[in-house]
Amino acid sequence: MIKQSKDWDEFLRKMAELGYEIKHGKHIAFKPKDKPRFTRAKTIGEDYTEERLKERIAERETIKTLPVKKRIGNIIDMNTNAKVKESKGYEYWATKHNLNTMAESVIFIREHGIKSVQQLDEFIQKSANERQNLQDKIKAIDKEMELLSTTMEQVHTVKKYRQCYKEYKANPSNRAFFEEYKAQITLYENALSELKKTYSKLPNSKDILDKLDKLQEKRIP
Repeated sequence: MIKQSKDWDEFLRKMAELGYEIKHGKHIAFKPKDKPRFTRAKTIGEDYTEERLKERIAERETIKTLPVKKRIGNIIDMNTNAKVKESKGYEYWATKHNLNTMAESVIFIREHGIKSVQQLDEFIQKSANERQNLQDKIKAIDKEMELLSTTMEQVHTVKKYRQCYKEYKANPSNRAFFEEYKAQITLYENALSELKKTYSKLPNSKDILDKLDKLQEKRIP
């Protein structure tokens, strides 16, 4: 959840949306709505004190805003480009652009020790393979994060309607109760059914959040 939040306020809002009550004080504390007591975040570990949580959110935003190395531009075909033929000003700009691009290309080739067309082809192929591998890795991580987010929602649903379902199971013949809470009962049963396909017991919300944080860190190239 930390890696999915832009700032502290958004983090608190997302935790509230997941069904956690939040108590502010000397040490921030959280409580799932189905639990009787609050848990101080700092007791989970050093990385979960309020100060450290804010730092981790800030670190994420810093990583996101790091400058990306400028790509080398494309050469403009001076013989076929319509704008070059129509405008002397554009022709001048395009000429300067092409000279700068060729200069950048020469520097790039020297920096990477490329001394032949074959080496250049190999470098291009290697770069394309690395890009594809990175894209495949990100897609796999995104899929896993989506599954975990769905699991988190299902856990929240089970906890939210557990008491209602217990009362229904204690008095299954009470048709009035069933009709009144039919939607909640159905949501509970569907969520629990989906969780049982993967888990032998109800997953821990904190463990899911930790996994989401780690996956988000892996996702950053």
